[in-house]
Amino acid sequence: MQSGRWQRTEIGYCSNVHAGADASAVCANIQGPIREVREHRRLDRMATGLWLSAAAARSFAADIGQLRELLQKSHLNLQTLNGFPYGDFHQSRVKEAVYAPAWDHPARLAYTLDLARILDHCLPDDSDFGTISSLPLGFASGWSAEREKIALENLCRLAEGLARQADRSGRHLRVCIEPEPDCAIETTNQVLRLFLDALPATARRIGVAADSVTKHLGICLDVCHLAVQFEDPAAALVQFVEAGVSIGKLQVSSALLIEQPDRPDLAALLAPFAEPRYLHQVRCRRPNGTIAGCIDLPAALSDCAFPRDGPWRVHFHMPLQWAGAGGLSTCAGAIGDVLDAMLHWPRPLPHLEVETYTWQILPPDRRPHDEAALTTCLATELYWLEQSLSVRGLLAISP
Repeated sequence: MQSGRWQRTEIGYCSNVHAGADASAVCANIQGPIREVREHRRLDRMATGLWLSAAAARSFAADIGQLRELLQKSHLNLQTLNGFPYGDFHQSRVKEAVYAPAWDHPARLAYTLDLARILDHCLPDDSDFGTISSLPLGFASGWSAEREKIALENLCRLAEGLARQADRSGRHLRVCIEPEPDCAIETTNQVLRLFLDALPATARRIGVAADSVTKHLGICLDVCHLAVQFEDPAAALVQFVEAGVSIGKLQVSSALLIEQPDRPDLAALLAPFAEPRYLHQVRCRRPNGTIAGCIDLPAALSDCAFPRDGPWRVHFHMPLQWAGAGGLSTCAGAIGDVLDAMLHWPRPLPHLEVETYTWQILPPDRRPHDEAALTTCLATELYWLEQSLSVRGLLAISP
């Protein structure tokens, strides 16, 4: 990576857009759509971020050479893993199950250590840094001080394990907590308390070296997630760097925006987005500046008491290039603000990854209807990001 710039080959997308709950399906995705997106972009090599379920991770951990060889043959550079969804992310109903097991459960620690072993072996030969995104401790509903205590201990033990692995291999991995609405960690202030207070205190209490936590834990900033909270993702980036909190991974994503939710046709307008698979948390910023929240879009639409006197932002990852229509728009402007903030970002730059996993659940008139169309949609998003980087001088010019 050139100083202050990304190469085209370093820009990729997250494979959680593709169904792939077992190792064979992941292999098929590598050889199929991921490779095809690379070819569509006319790249000799391309960075990729894989989502591996726990089942797939166990399989690959037992035979890492198989995955490494397949990535090399497909001319893909594995630089990051999505370790957020533990189970099948494409089952008919995911909703709150995506947050289980939480970080207070030993299965989450075991899964993430499997991912770390895989990534350590599969990083390109010329790379010594990899990232893994993970859930923000757990789902807020039912969370408790006792559960948080155990979760923090497990994260510190993870950091200790990653430090030992780095000593053996010389490769530096960072597990990146990804704040999300309605989770135990959802806001900038909660991130700062986690990294400046809670994790250091836990490390001291259980005898884990402070530098293991500092070097091997960090943040995955998903632009959509902070925008839904009516936070300024670019300002959050500045706060994190000033506080010494590492941003290992930046997920480029865009939230759904409704400026006037008091319109009489709101239910009809949003019904196509109120789908049954994923949670689509809703936030409303009221005229007095307070933020009202609802756990899911169908619930917000059916609740007459949920406020409609201010704009709604919905956790529905919209295509980056979609300009909006019919009273709907997106928070894509926040992506530009974040990239502007990266102009003065200290090195190294974080991994950059497009994460629009919702292509197949978009309203029927907007979704791709076959694999070739999906490949084109994914490549178009990456072209959009390249252009956004290029106009800011953040994209390296190929020799």
